[in-house]
Amino acid sequence: MKIPDGFKPHFRKSDFTNPWEPIYSQVLPDGVQLGLAVAAAHTNSRGFVHGGLIAALSDNTMGIACGLSLGDGARLVTASLVTDYISSGEIGEWLVFDAEVLKSGRRLCFAQCLVTANDRLIARASATFSTLPQKADK
Repeated sequence: MKIPDGFKPHFRKSDFTNPWEPIYSQVLPDGVQLGLAVAAAHTNSRGFVHGGLIAALSDNTMGIACGLSLGDGARLVTASLVTDYISSGEIGEWLVFDAEVLKSGRRLCFAQCLVTANDRLIARASATFSTLPQKADK
């Protein structure tokens, strides 16, 4: 599958998302997008994109968007995550997680994420993130 223009290998790797690689991302003026080509490792026993993957990568994308919005090495934890499943994605489709920050402040950041498969809306998520104090230098 040809990776759409603007997407590059994801800049933020983690042990949690490693099994789902390759994951791609792009930072936009008003948010962040993650993308991936749906493969068997992303699906449930029926061959549809697993809801857990949708929730996890929506959370990841929104957290990154909030972190970029707050800047200065903001440390965030998810306080609330709601995911609505509208349709399903299948193997071979291009999945995009499109997050935008709705409001950010000193202690909380609110974001939403639309998830599409080949430009077809399949899920919507929203989250609230709490900021953590900066780590003390050792």
